[in-house]
Amino acid sequence: MTDHRLLQVPAGARGLGELRAGNLGVRIATTPDEIDAALALRYRIFFEEMGATPDLAARQSERDRDAFDAVADHLLVVDHENGPGPEGVVGTYRLIQQAGADTIGHFYSADEYDIGRITSFPGQILELGRSCVDARYRGRAVMQLLWRGIAAYVFHFQIDLLFGCASLLGTDPDALATELTYLYGHHLAPPALRPRARAERYIDMRRLDPAEIDPRRANQMLPPLIKGYLRIGACVGDGAVIDRQFNTTDVAIVVKTDMITDKYFRHYERQSRDIPD
Repeated sequence: MTDHRLLQVPAGARGLGELRAGNLGVRIATTPDEIDAALALRYRIFFEEMGATPDLAARQSERDRDAFDAVADHLLVVDHENGPGPEGVVGTYRLIQQAGADTIGHFYSADEYDIGRITSFPGQILELGRSCVDARYRGRAVMQLLWRGIAAYVFHFQIDLLFGCASLLGTDPDALATELTYLYGHHLAPPALRPRARAERYIDMRRLDPAEIDPRRANQMLPPLIKGYLRIGACVGDGAVIDRQFNTTDVAIVVKTDMITDKYFRHYERQSRDIPD
C-alpha cells in the first residue's frame, strides 16, 4: 500500500488550473490520491506492458515509484467521463525543478548522464520524465494536451531549459542502430549544453555509417515521444545508456524553451494567459 504521507503536492503548482479539450483535461495533481493514480498507471505501462522488471516493493504495491516522486510535480491527463479525480487519470508526466532535486541531492538523469553543463546553466531548469499514457488514449490529442500542460508550467515558472531521459524500447543498441545514428548525426546538442553518458554506462550512438541513413525514414522509426521532443527543437546528448530494469535504451534530451517553434510558443502562451497565478 502506498504511504500517502510521502506524496505531497508542492504549493507552487496548485494555482495552475486545468486546460480542457472536450472530456479530457490536463493539470497538476492536487491530492496524494491523484499522485498515487499516476504511480499505478506508470506501473501498468512500464512493468505490465513494456516488460520492465519490478523490484519487490514495486511488485507488492503495483506502483512505479522512487524518491523523486515526493519532490516532483505530477502532470496528469484526466478523462472526465471516467471521473474528475484519481479514477480519471489516463496520462502522466513527472516534472522536477531544481529545489526538488536539491532535496534528493541530484536530478534523476544524473544517474545516467553527466549533466553538469545543464545544472550550471544560468536560468531555471526543469527535468521531464516518467511519461506514459494509457493504451486506449495514445494518439495525437493526448500528446498535444500533455505538451499544452508542460508549456503552461514552463510559462508559469519561467523555465528556461528542459531536459531529461527519453527511451527507445529494447536493450540491444545494434537493433536501434538507425535511430541512434540518426539522433547523433542530426540532433546532437551544442557542446555548451551537451550531457554525456557516464563513462561506465556509455554506449556509442554512432552505430552505422551516416551516409547509409535515410533521415526521413529514421525519424519515422523513433518513438512518438522523442519525435515530439524533436518537433520543439530538442537536441540529444552524447552516448546512449542501457536501462535493463526498464527494458530500454535511453538518450538524453535538452530543449531551450526559447527554441520552441513560434507555433507552439504562441499557442501555449495564449493558453497560459487564461490560467490564474
